[in-house]
Amino acid sequence: MTKHIFVTGGVVSSLGKGLTTASIANLLESRGLRVRIQKFDPYLNVDAGTMNPFQHGEVYVTADGGETDLDLGHYERFSNCPLTRACNVTTGRIYQNVITKERRGAYLGGCVQVVPHVTNEIKAHIRQFDGPEVDVVLSELGGTAGDIESAAYLEAFRQFAYEHGRDNCVFVHLTLIPYLRASGELKTKPTQQSVGILRQIGIQPDMLVCRTEKSMTQEMRDKIALFCNVEKKYVFEEKDVEHSIYELPLVLHEQGVDDAMIHRLGLPTKPANLDEWQKLVHTVTNPKGSVEIAVVGKYIELKDAYKSVYEAIAHAGIANNVDVNVQRIAAEEITDDNVGAKLRGVCGILVPGGFGERGIEGKISAVRFARENRVPYYGLCLGMQIATIEFARNVCGLKGAHSTEFAKDSPHPVITLLKDQVNIKDMGGTMRLGAQPCKLTEGSIARKAYGAELVQERHRHRYEFNNAYRKQLSEKGLVISGINPELDLVEIVEIKDHPFFVGVQFHPEFQSKPTKAHPLFREFVAASLKRKASM
Repeated sequence: MTKHIFVTGGVVSSLGKGLTTASIANLLESRGLRVRIQKFDPYLNVDAGTMNPFQHGEVYVTADGGETDLDLGHYERFSNCPLTRACNVTTGRIYQNVITKERRGAYLGGCVQVVPHVTNEIKAHIRQFDGPEVDVVLSELGGTAGDIESAAYLEAFRQFAYEHGRDNCVFVHLTLIPYLRASGELKTKPTQQSVGILRQIGIQPDMLVCRTEKSMTQEMRDKIALFCNVEKKYVFEEKDVEHSIYELPLVLHEQGVDDAMIHRLGLPTKPANLDEWQKLVHTVTNPKGSVEIAVVGKYIELKDAYKSVYEAIAHAGIANNVDVNVQRIAAEEITDDNVGAKLRGVCGILVPGGFGERGIEGKISAVRFARENRVPYYGLCLGMQIATIEFARNVCGLKGAHSTEFAKDSPHPVITLLKDQVNIKDMGGTMRLGAQPCKLTEGSIARKAYGAELVQERHRHRYEFNNAYRKQLSEKGLVISGINPELDLVEIVEIKDHPFFVGVQFHPEFQSKPTKAHPLFREFVAASLKRKASM
């Protein structure tokens, strides 16, 4: 029988349930178990595709084109669990399914209610991965215990554990032990109250993972165990890591979290094999140098808006055995006059993806600075389009060249909508999404980095390189080094005689792992290191 682990949160949001869930999956895999992960999000959106980065952070894209919560990025980076759009379930999708069934008469005319109809739909998603090929399913619930939006999920979790067998389910509650600087004390009361909320619902946590700035005393652990009705050996500490989030699996392993879960669920396993992860953490904590990379973007003040980009940069640093110091620079603050001062001293420039006109001209100035001063440049999605616009304007002399996303009447629309996107009105799930093939040109930077002729990369965009300008830009030196062989669309552009100048229409950051950096990120950081050595 497939076992289930439910991860809930308490006291405050943003405690790191996604990282904790991903770390647990990492540890269970290291013990030879076959694991699946899913995230339940209580918001009414059908998926994360239309959500504002300021509220929600980045939209993570799965290989099958699912627009999901950013926690799925943590799942992929920490584990080898296969992820699809089905791994991110929202209240919007749950209610959409229930209402669709009601309209079809599936409930035989009965009164449709939260219990049992909505909770049954949730339970169906909980068990979607059950089978002989899966040992453990991890289900993370967004938000915090006590949220109105989470009530139906917690009730479904309670029912599922009752039906599936309490010995086959583990409830892990991530909570906060706040440190009051004025009194110099850690406080356990918020944790007690959070667990109390779960117990009122009918859920008794089996294990507590306590986020804290300061180490807890044994007396505090004993107190938490007593008041929360949790065995002392199942009260774990998750202190803020010193160097990197990738230390977390080792921190939890040292406390016996994986042993506890395996024992609690009665799972046969082999000893943990964390050699690769320990080597990774050693590299992170003992870099042999550093390099400065500028990320020029629209949502710079919010780190989660480019979460996978920053992680992929860090992975590339690991691959090159250096610490990457990221300078986050707001694109709207850059002009042709101050670009040199803003980017002085950086060894590489990256422009990430995005939507909307704000900061576009600043990004174009940054690209021109990189091109003319031979600073390694790496453009992702919109960053590739910006590089194309800059080249068209300043190398090809196409005055007014632009994207029709920002200038519908541009005399030279080098970036434009595809015909099949022109009449689309709905915003959710209608872009070019998911993994698609890209054929690489022999001798190109991209081909050398990948070491392959055909690759698969994930997309999330509406606008494309305008093929009407392909010949004109190529004749002036823009290298079209990647083509979608099925749609004949430009996927990668490069510039000749430059240390590293690559723009990609896709989002390579979604396939980067700390143990296996994405090839283009790896080579971008390597080129930036070479520039630093020559400065």
